[in-house]
Amino acid sequence: MAKRKTRNAEFLTEWEQLIATLTVHAAEIPHLETSRIKLQGFLDDARSLMQEQDQHDAAKQAASQKFEATMENGKKLATFLRTGIKEHFGNRSVKLVQFGLQPFRRSPAEETETPSPGSEPPVPDTPPAE
Repeated sequence: MAKRKTRNAEFLTEWEQLIATLTVHAAEIPHLETSRIKLQGFLDDARSLMQEQDQHDAAKQAASQKFEATMENGKKLATFLRTGIKEHFGNRSVKLVQFGLQPFRRSPAEETETPSPGSEPPVPDTPPAE
């Protein structure tokens, strides 16, 4: 985009120089006066539109910065609310699903390691104290 703006600025500079030269030699080439005036109008319009584009670019940048700040604040607040919901209902509650949250569940490895009722407790690896 910067190249396009640079190229457009080059065109406008060329037009200014052409208009200045045509103005100086207006007596020699009177039949081009109407076209020179028309080119001056295009130059004025182009300058005005470039300025308008710059204003829109600045407004877009400001809007983008506001959007990013809003998103950051929203993410923080949503995290706070999710934490509050888990704190209120408990992190294992199936009620969390209604809020789009995954209840905490034990991993399958944890479930197989827990002794079943009626089984003997594990024997410690340390020798008994004397």
